[in-house]
Amino acid sequence: MIKLDLIIVNWNSSGHLMNCLRSISLSNPTDSGVSLHSVIVVDNASTDNSLADIEKIGLPLIITKNEKNMGFAAACNQGARNSRADYLLFLNPDTMLYADSIYKPVAFLESPDNRSIGIVGIQLLDDTGTVSQTCTRFPRPATFFIKMFALDRLFPNRFPGHFMKEWDHLDSRDVDQVIGAFFLVRRFVFETLGGFDERFFVYFEEVDFSFRARKAGWRSHYYAEVQAYHKGGGSSEQIKAARLFYSLRSRILYSFKHFGWFAACCVMISTLFIEPTLRIAYAILKLSVRNISETIRGILMLWRDLPYWSRKIKTAQSNRKR
Repeated sequence: MIKLDLIIVNWNSSGHLMNCLRSISLSNPTDSGVSLHSVIVVDNASTDNSLADIEKIGLPLIITKNEKNMGFAAACNQGARNSRADYLLFLNPDTMLYADSIYKPVAFLESPDNRSIGIVGIQLLDDTGTVSQTCTRFPRPATFFIKMFALDRLFPNRFPGHFMKEWDHLDSRDVDQVIGAFFLVRRFVFETLGGFDERFFVYFEEVDFSFRARKAGWRSHYYAEVQAYHKGGGSSEQIKAARLFYSLRSRILYSFKHFGWFAACCVMISTLFIEPTLRIAYAILKLSVRNISETIRGILMLWRDLPYWSRKIKTAQSNRKR
């Protein structure tokens, strides 16, 4: 019997988490050859009572409650730390699985033809039932500048962005990176690579992991034969300024970890000085007072956090092989 551990990091996901767990209980047929060994919920100091009554659901639950928000990457590693399963599935709480969402991707990985595939993602549907275009390319310095100046929106054919928007995601293929909302990985691969890099509090941790996996010879595959529902945004919708802050900080950390010094410095300077101006100007054009406020708050958080992420940059530069 193939063993699977499913890991969910929860932060104020009341409603979403319960629906997700209910869907898991219906998603793994007993004759599939896949045993759902445990469902590990790591709670990052939620304050919304989102863990209430989840133990009543008929799942092999393991619940870990953190006294403070450890960040997504650290909480994922925490959940996976004592796993003895063959596979790990990292799942966002704002997803819901269907009957074959678990066992078919695992069976796909078990095929001898797919031994070099280390990571699998599946088709994710939005609220309208439309297939989301979630797969991405590994970012290059130009990727961040294209996004910064919205060139991927203005001239998508000439300036492809981070997400593979030119592809409808209706067929299976190898990709650089599958979205972390449904991130199925061989446990051996996860442990060999040392899990997610915890310097990424949230955002870019799965990009970094997928890039390191590729360098180690493991492929990432988008498996379009299976689907799940993904709302998107989830709990991060509650904290848009913080979401902007963490996204920009992770971008800078990723750049210093994987790009040359000059390119990384260009990304950092542009992120600190050019991007805020462009974002605020766009919010003014949209007459959105809220977006202006959230942008200013997010950028100020980034500037105030300069001593912290400067130390992280030095660590990333000294440990680029990780």
